[in-house]
Order: sequence, then C-alpha cells, then structure tokens
Amino acid sequence: QVQLVESGGELVQPGGSLRLSCAASGMIFSIRAMGWYRQAPGKQRELVATITSDYSGGSTNYADAVLGRFIISRDNAKNTLYLQMSSLKPDDTAVYYCNTVPFISTLWGQGTQVTVSS
Repeated sequence: QVQLVESGGELVQPGGSLRLSCAASGMIFSIRAMGWYRQAPGKQRELVATITSDYSGGSTNYADAVLGRFIISRDNAKNTLYLQMSSLKPDDTAVYYCNTVPFISTLWGQGTQVTVSS
C-alpha cells in the first residue's frame, strides 16, 4: 500500500523556521518527481515546491510566494522528502501536504499543520 506521511508542523513565530518531513512507503520513491502542497483556510490547495528525481537531475522549482525562503530536498535512501522553511510569515499558515508531481489523488495524506503567529 502506497502511503505518504507528513510531519514537523507546529506553531512558530513570524520570522521563524521549520523543517517538514514526508515519509513515503510502498512506492519506488527515487524515480518520482515530488512536491509540497499547502492549503490555507478558505483557499484552494496550491503547489509550493517541486523536486525531480535524481535521474532527472534533482532540479527544484518554487512558487513565487516562497522563493528564497523554502528549500525542498529528498533523501532517497530514507524514502523521505523535506521542506526547510525559513523567514516564515503569517501567510504561510496552512496544512502542508506532500504528493507526487503531478499529484495522485489517492495519495493525499493527513498533512501537517503549520501556524505562523505571534
């Protein structure tokens, strides 16, 4: 059974940092392009960062809203995707999810809540 489990979200003050993790199981993680998505209250889910497979060069891409503040990375040996977030803003408050790129609808997990507030 393919499963993605996100973790690492918490309440953080503006300007703070967090690292999110996504553990993948039941899939050949290394060959998949992966992404971090987020959904803020009352808004549609959006793609914020992507990373291709190592075979495709491991290139990354970011939404304008997070460019320069977030870094996506992967550890294929651990089947884990990461999102290092810094200089967090209240607008970053959302539930963060990982999924393939393009996403597979049956793979959405519970996500992890990130709240940026003083």
